[in-house]
Amino acid sequence: MTASSPAGIRSLDVATRRLRTHVLSSGPDSGTPVVFVHGNVSSARFFARILADLPSRWRGLAVDLRGFGESQTLPVDATRGLRDFSDDLHALLEAPAAGLTGSPVHLVGWSMGGGVALQYAMDHPGWVASIALLAPMSPFGFGGTLDASGRPCWPDFAGSGGGTAGPELVQRIKQGDRSESSTFSPRSVLNALYLKPPRRMPADEEESLVTAMLSTTVSDGNYPGTQQPSQHWPFAAPGSLGVNNAISPKYCNLEGFAAIDPQPDVLWIRGAEDKIVADCSLADPGYLGHLGVIEGWPGADIFPPQPMIAQLRAVLDQYARAGGRFEEVVIADCGHSPHLEYPLEVAGLLTQFLGRQ
Repeated sequence: MTASSPAGIRSLDVATRRLRTHVLSSGPDSGTPVVFVHGNVSSARFFARILADLPSRWRGLAVDLRGFGESQTLPVDATRGLRDFSDDLHALLEAPAAGLTGSPVHLVGWSMGGGVALQYAMDHPGWVASIALLAPMSPFGFGGTLDASGRPCWPDFAGSGGGTAGPELVQRIKQGDRSESSTFSPRSVLNALYLKPPRRMPADEEESLVTAMLSTTVSDGNYPGTQQPSQHWPFAAPGSLGVNNAISPKYCNLEGFAAIDPQPDVLWIRGAEDKIVADCSLADPGYLGHLGVIEGWPGADIFPPQPMIAQLRAVLDQYARAGGRFEEVVIADCGHSPHLEYPLEVAGLLTQFLGRQ
């Protein structure tokens, strides 16, 4: 089952030098390119509505990352952090079939896609005109860090990587579960964590978003990835393959973004009630241990809840001290998906931000 899209959204397959990449697009081919990068357990379909709402001067391009949506499935080398995704994106933007001119693009990254956008700016700073971050991941990944500087809780980075994914969610994605029979079904995760309850999308939109989540390739090389046993709580350390290992702080460190040159403007939009990227995240073993959900928690002095918001703010403050500019916008009564929960407000913020560039 393919996730349907609103009228005016076009579907395109682009053969690049790295893989076949699927893209959703909107607007005129001559428009200024705005490239949207999705998060984990999702796809480009999560941007369909905002693509449809972009003013006609912009050409929107939402990319399916490898192993998600309708793009080709290839393994993720986690030892490169997010660079497989960054390199895939660059190959797409260079591909003649994408119809871009080689001029800098505006990047919009949601959740993990925000990390990909920052990695891309580090790898190809001259290609980036601006960056908008929607509920972006910490620059030090997910799990296993102590403080705003990203210091690891354990030397083997236990508490991050493929072993931290909920096994029931993984199985239900693999089985194509569309039910709401468990708190760990993709539909339940969408409504409880991606959105702020009791908000729900219209029924047809919810079905398309669940379909997008189910497009996630479950394998050792993709989601969630491999793991290693650890002597340290919670006794799982990152492996070398897969998405969740690529966003482990063992391999993912985006602090270098603060020193890039040139320095595109950054807009950071987040929901005040986000439960995934937060200083008290329900995706973080440190916070789950604090709540008693994971037994044996060694305490806040050894494995505190990861300060994800503080970590990103610390890096962006470094960026500002080096001469860059960023703006932070917090949307009240909003969870992890501002572009789904408040599409008109986010479209307006993006339009204003892009119009200033």
